[in-house]
Amino acid sequence: MYDVIIIGGGIVGCALARELSRYDLRLALIEKEVEVGFGTSKTNSGIIHAGHHASPDTLKGKFEWTGNQMWDDLARDLKFGFNRIGELLLAQKSEDLQYLEKLKKQGEGRGVPGLEIWPPKRIQKEEPNLSHTILQALHAPTAAVVNPYEACFGLIECAQQNGAELFCGYPVLSICRNDDGFSIQTPQQKFHCRIILNAAGVFADRVAAMVGADDFEIFTRKGEEYMLDRRLQGIVTRLIFPTPTATSKGVLIIPTVDGPIMVGPTAEDVDNREDLSTSFAGASKIFETVRQYCPAISERDTITEFAGLRAVADSNDFVIGPSPVKGFFNVAGIQSPGLTAAPAIAVYVTEMLRSEGLKLAEKSAWKADIDGPPHFARMTKQERKAAILKDPAYGHLVCRCESVTEAEVLYAIRHGARTLDGVKFRVRAGMGRCQGGFCTTRVMDLLSHTLGMPLTEITKRGHGSEICTPRQDKLSVGDGV
Repeated sequence: MYDVIIIGGGIVGCALARELSRYDLRLALIEKEVEVGFGTSKTNSGIIHAGHHASPDTLKGKFEWTGNQMWDDLARDLKFGFNRIGELLLAQKSEDLQYLEKLKKQGEGRGVPGLEIWPPKRIQKEEPNLSHTILQALHAPTAAVVNPYEACFGLIECAQQNGAELFCGYPVLSICRNDDGFSIQTPQQKFHCRIILNAAGVFADRVAAMVGADDFEIFTRKGEEYMLDRRLQGIVTRLIFPTPTATSKGVLIIPTVDGPIMVGPTAEDVDNREDLSTSFAGASKIFETVRQYCPAISERDTITEFAGLRAVADSNDFVIGPSPVKGFFNVAGIQSPGLTAAPAIAVYVTEMLRSEGLKLAEKSAWKADIDGPPHFARMTKQERKAAILKDPAYGHLVCRCESVTEAEVLYAIRHGARTLDGVKFRVRAGMGRCQGGFCTTRVMDLLSHTLGMPLTEITKRGHGSEICTPRQDKLSVGDGV
């Protein structure tokens, strides 16, 4: 019998696991994907919002600035990429100017420091590659960029070292309410617990419906993102936001924490909760839009593209709180600024559980930090030499584009990677210009050898994404090929 089971291993589920691991609880997280962070979090824009965007009369507004302030400590403890680069929110039309003033006042009321309205001359000085037709921009230095999947891995690893249990590849089939809590049926086994935290992302309303707690509905909104060649690194140095629309913060220019520029997302409501396709129409919209405020950006510089699904609740706000079913709590509808808000949501939900009667006794030996992955590409020549002398695997280059070594790939596997994407998101093997054209077979070989799996069972991101299949025929001597 678990005290608490979290359903969903995205950024919010992993943040909940780490926060609850502080206490003397039997705790588990169940995730349907083969690794945590492989749903919405994997395809997130990776933006920590400055703290002034969300309306103050919403849960989004309640947690945005609080969450923003927690990311420095998380990045320090969990060793993931994080950089406070600031943002510019652009006014391209005269009617946008009033919106900038509104956001500035909203942020100042919330305590967000450093907000300034920049005139065209200041914009051109600070970001010379932006269009000279921009009227004004709101500068917010507190905005940041992060690798959301790295954050998921760090959060869950910290939770596990403090006693939390993780079950990946365990889709929830049904939930039954009984006298002492709940029974959760998965294909592999049945789990029993007193409390469920439903953090199942785009499927949260379906999980809630299993116990009759579906007093909300989730709609899926697809966003396409496009990663640009590293040669454009530095074309802008801050996050660039247009004035938002009713459904989206618009098409952004994002200097990612690792350097390459990303543009997107689109915002398209879709019925299929597993539709991760990209489109010519999406690409055309993104590049046509982004060239209005940064003319030098071109679709010809795209090295990869992907799409993610946002969980939009029918209230257009976060759905956080106890449900009509005792012991079942929803943490749902976590769209933007959900990444920013995640650590604050975790603290809030923990205190909510305390107020609902869960006994929370702090552990005396809770460990906040982890070692974190090595990064050969960031080492000095002296550090590289010392690393190779200590472990010769650092002398074997696996990914040329990102300078990832065999030692780093083996680290990723030891720390939970079971797929090509699991390795890619932990240590960047396959993220460069060739997108795995050089390193895929080598990473597959290391996964196969280390995990004792045949190459035919190695996948990109789980079942259905196998890279190679067994031969169905046997050639005899003399057969043509």
